[in-house]
Amino acid sequence: MNAAVIYENGGPEILRYEEVPDPSCAEDGVVIDVEAISLEGGDLLHRAMAPLPARPHIVGYQCAGTISQVGAAVTGRAVGDRVVTLSPAGSHADKRAVPAAMTWLIPSGLDTRTAACVPVAFGTAHECLFTAGALEAGQTVLIQAGAGGVGMAAIQLAKRAGARVLATSSRDDKLARLKPLGLDHGINYTTQDFVAEARRITESRGVHVVLDSVGGKTLADGVQALAYRGRLVSVGVAGRGGTAVDAYSLWQQNCSLHGVYLTAALQLEYERTHAMIADCLERVAKGDLVVEIDKSFPLAEAAAAHAYAEGRNAFGRVVMTPQ
Repeated sequence: MNAAVIYENGGPEILRYEEVPDPSCAEDGVVIDVEAISLEGGDLLHRAMAPLPARPHIVGYQCAGTISQVGAAVTGRAVGDRVVTLSPAGSHADKRAVPAAMTWLIPSGLDTRTAACVPVAFGTAHECLFTAGALEAGQTVLIQAGAGGVGMAAIQLAKRAGARVLATSSRDDKLARLKPLGLDHGINYTTQDFVAEARRITESRGVHVVLDSVGGKTLADGVQALAYRGRLVSVGVAGRGGTAVDAYSLWQQNCSLHGVYLTAALQLEYERTHAMIADCLERVAKGDLVVEIDKSFPLAEAAAAHAYAEGRNAFGRVVMTPQ
């Protein structure tokens, strides 16, 4: 099979498109002929800094396609099923072997490219807003990086749950395009202080939940945007600036800090989280939730796809398709 592989950590240019051995099918697994690959923020971080378990290493969390092999112990999946899958590595390839338990059937009428973008973004956003953030109707949420995959999913989920939605972006045009998805107030963090704006919009009360995928100073400053007993939810370090938060800043208003890692939830709370992601797929298929795909690259141009995503050019998802 062909895959985009790395031999060391570094920038997008280290990705190589090579022929590698086909994956084998485990007893409890399936092999998927990959048709669409969703490029996730975690893929960029893993390429840049995660230890390599082998060389060459195939990066990538999430993809979708058609099952071509089924393990002897697998029930509920069959050759020919269209599925989307989530696993720690291996998506940047034209074939992928994964545990059958980490697949979701693609609902009828939902195209494969769109389905490939759902589990990480919508699953993570749902965990952040409702499991960690305990967001309720009538409350206010501030979503950092609103034009990213998790951000756009969170805007929609929060709005449909009856919350008032604030979100940040570096560009006014992106904020304008988020309005139809459910954004109530956009904050351009390059020209506005997001803490001051959040407090102005809420008449100094602050927001009930801050969803932060950026980390660093943005995460630390987010405490100041919270209302009394607000919840700061940390789900990533896209800004690559760490995650330090001064505990004293939380004490002052009895606020709390929550971490979210979707993979752990899928491992330890499998039935709940697997069903939640399946529900998100159904909602996308019905049109209740929307996936915005910004640009598609051939897998052979994985380096260009990573560079495009890291350049913050995209509005929505970047996908790749095997040739």
